[in-house]
Amino acid sequence: MRGVSARTRLLSVDDAAEVAGVLAAERAFMAPYEPLRADAFYTAEGQREVLRLRLERHEAGHEVPRAIVDDAGAVVGGITLQAIERGPYLSCSLGYWVAEAVGGRGYASQAVAEMLAEAFGPQALHRVQAVTLLDNLRSQRVLAKNGFTHIGTAPRLLHLAGAWRDHHLFQRLAD
Repeated sequence: MRGVSARTRLLSVDDAAEVAGVLAAERAFMAPYEPLRADAFYTAEGQREVLRLRLERHEAGHEVPRAIVDDAGAVVGGITLQAIERGPYLSCSLGYWVAEAVGGRGYASQAVAEMLAEAFGPQALHRVQAVTLLDNLRSQRVLAKNGFTHIGTAPRLLHLAGAWRDHHLFQRLAD
């Protein structure tokens, strides 16, 4: 991983087929971490619509959707600053995922570092929040490596894999 200048890049509608292919291949691996989704979500057409909406939110200043890429530039995951709020809050949520085959290789850690630079630099935010399932130790290590602090546990926070699931809450402040 050393010497790699950028692990993320802004997503484009032109990425729809590649993103759909990765998501379809990772569907079983990602199932415990995702809401139940219609089959159309895993198609190029479905991802084209998802990306179009995400890029509209990006243009409006509410989201920064990026692909996580390998050294050859292939999409191996995604990372997003979402629900960006201005005013006295100056905060957002961070969400990310990587393909099972690249887990543990530093892709997520580097991508999170890049997104924090975006959040605290160009976005001028004060706080970034992230959540993990209680047993998602890999993701918790990624957050710890990037200076996030555990701030609590939220019972039944998100409806994932068909059930309301408890999550650990983490934050990183600009200062």
